[in-house]
Amino acid sequence: MSPERPLRRVVLTGGPAAGKTAIADVLRRQLADEVTVVPESATILFQGGFPRPTSTEGRRLVQKAVFTVQRELEAIYGLTHPNVPQVLDRGSLDGGAYWPGGLSRFLGAMGTTLESEYRRYDAVIFLESTAYDKDGYPSDNPVRIESPAAARKIDARLREIWQGHPRFTLIERQARFYEKVAAVLIALERALSLDSGVAS
Repeated sequence: MSPERPLRRVVLTGGPAAGKTAIADVLRRQLADEVTVVPESATILFQGGFPRPTSTEGRRLVQKAVFTVQRELEAIYGLTHPNVPQVLDRGSLDGGAYWPGGLSRFLGAMGTTLESEYRRYDAVIFLESTAYDKDGYPSDNPVRIESPAAARKIDARLREIWQGHPRFTLIERQARFYEKVAAVLIALERALSLDSGVAS
């Protein structure tokens, strides 16, 4: 009997209104037999009524909660879907883009390092936010509270945080949603050696 393959994880990240959650829903349907899609921890918290204070200490507490839930979600899905690759709607380092004082202080507060968090993930697919487009920033998501200008800053911070990962793929914003989905499927196929049928 061959040894079990280690659990593989791919992060789907990017700034607000990048299409992460919508694309994750597509992957959940299209690749249901090949990957497990792990939902965004922040959305789970906020839709459940978790408060969103704007004070400096309040923002720190929120990101600590998001980080903890993120880690535990990864562990739980690993238990319930062993040996099935995970596609994550955001990764553990995303909180560094929201943390008062930046990434280094976030890492110190979480008791971790950039390198150890990179090692948790086999690949990172970064989706560029539509906030750079005129009239391209949707406002119909009740969980999203950032202005277009704030979304652009968060997008830039997240890209800076993740682009050092050895298997980082940038998916630039596309005029058509299906083009972005196709680009993600190709990147995911390469990262996990899947057969989505897109790259063939």
